[in-house]
Amino acid sequence: MSRFDVLTRGDVLDSALLARDYLVDCGVPGALAAKDPRLWGRRAVDHSRLGWLDLPSASRGLLAQVDGLVAEARYSGLDHVVLIGVGAESLAAQAIVEAHASAAAAPGAHGAPGRAPSGELTVLDGGDTAALAFALERLDRTLVVLASKSGVSLEGDAYRRIFADAFRRHGMSEREIAGRFLVITDHGSPLHDFARQCGYRIGLTDPYLPGHFGALSAYGLVPAVLAGADAEGLLDEAGALAPSLSGNDDNPGLLLGAILGGCAQQGPEGMARDKVVLREPGGPGALSAWISQLLSVGTGKRRRGVLAFEPPGSPAGCPDVHGVAINPRAAAHEDADTSLWAPLGAQFLLWEYATAVAGWLLGVNPFEAGSTVVQEAEDDAATMLRAAGAGPLPGGEPSFVDGGIEVHADVPGPSGAPGVGLLGAGALPAVLDGLLGTLPKDGYLAVTTYLSGDFSGRYLAPSLARRAGRPVVYGAGPGFPHATGPIHKDGPGNGSFLVITGEPAPGDALAAHPIPGRPYGLAKLQLARALAEVRALRQRGLPVVRLHLREPVSGFGRLTEAVRAVAGAQRTTR
Repeated sequence: MSRFDVLTRGDVLDSALLARDYLVDCGVPGALAAKDPRLWGRRAVDHSRLGWLDLPSASRGLLAQVDGLVAEARYSGLDHVVLIGVGAESLAAQAIVEAHASAAAAPGAHGAPGRAPSGELTVLDGGDTAALAFALERLDRTLVVLASKSGVSLEGDAYRRIFADAFRRHGMSEREIAGRFLVITDHGSPLHDFARQCGYRIGLTDPYLPGHFGALSAYGLVPAVLAGADAEGLLDEAGALAPSLSGNDDNPGLLLGAILGGCAQQGPEGMARDKVVLREPGGPGALSAWISQLLSVGTGKRRRGVLAFEPPGSPAGCPDVHGVAINPRAAAHEDADTSLWAPLGAQFLLWEYATAVAGWLLGVNPFEAGSTVVQEAEDDAATMLRAAGAGPLPGGEPSFVDGGIEVHADVPGPSGAPGVGLLGAGALPAVLDGLLGTLPKDGYLAVTTYLSGDFSGRYLAPSLARRAGRPVVYGAGPGFPHATGPIHKDGPGNGSFLVITGEPAPGDALAAHPIPGRPYGLAKLQLARALAEVRALRQRGLPVVRLHLREPVSGFGRLTEAVRAVAGAQRTTR
């Protein structure tokens, strides 16, 4: 078995072989190797949008620059990196640091020679004040990295203000504070101008490089290197794979793209296998999350797309789902149709190439960032916050309250009665069942939690998937909808959505404390993000239920009980 392998079987193999032959006949591998943008139409894609293919070699010059910054940071005692980024900008760096930590913990592992001692990475994407509290406790050791291809997000602005104020209270001068910030952004972006005005360190990237194809660019590499990861080895891994991507034969990227794109075509029974459950040996990690956002943004367009999700949300027997095992320990994973083996650097390049190929098969431009769906929701949240000022947000009256959980529902119950008519204790399971009843035979449920702490949709996904018999995807907001929004809003349009918000946990002072220079705190910002997301989904005619936990700890327990009750009930035939 070679170092890079993709093996598949069954119906997936049949679809993949047909798709691969078609790709070869159309000259796609050769055109990609030549970075020919005409694959997607004469004017659809600029040549520079394919620059990610060169990153295994082009990013080596970046490492030489970063090494000096790492040495300076370590000399100053800065070994804790706070990465502020929502979506793709943070997921690749997280995956790199996770892999580095696993390798360092392996028996007999040794650090790479000549590398600075490892640091640590804390990612702040607006979803958890516990992570912020952890970072503020390490202020003496902290370097803040703000990463964005465009301007400063609402969360980026909030965290930047919080850290600048914390450094100031720590007795640092404005010049010293500026030295604690590093901005990674595109040349000429609004954030570039803002960072120059503030005197921050700046790392510039290619504005034509698609953000979701930037894992091996400064967005993925710089925060990880500052946290002690071995980026040189990562580029070696990607570079070793690169030659195989130029050929028609023994091209693992071509085969993986043919699997993804071929299965996503409508099958003989009228149902496309356009949903992929990703399996990693140690359980879902940042790599799976990165792959999910790459496929979402790269293929989620024009009512098409490939939806990736994790095993907790995977029901048995879905004809439109196929499994992909990433680096399985056995020769083939028993729960997966496809198994692939590659080290992390090669995984990045392999999945990027496969996404480009799958997009071509689906007839979509994989290098567009999607429509303005993500920015629309953020702009709406900002408008809400400005309009509310120091007052409450327009959350609306709940349909009813069950056990301290406010239910904002617009879906029918099992009997067809509107959710607003279900009143009193015990009504919550009926609304949840009604939401699951909106799923079409090829649909899925998305659970987004806007809560601080360990209140994750992964605890709800198995029961919901078992009851619905359909896939359940989940994640924390705003990072999850930011990363995967295109597949939900521009893709096939067959999702239903459960959005969970809540009051701050008792003793969570950071959630309620005003952001310096703003009339709101992080909890209000998080709720505005959730309300904007709900509004965006409803504007597209998608079924949504929002649950607001008046007391998050007991409320999440009550919600878990309700979900289990729904799962234990006899499934309604649809």
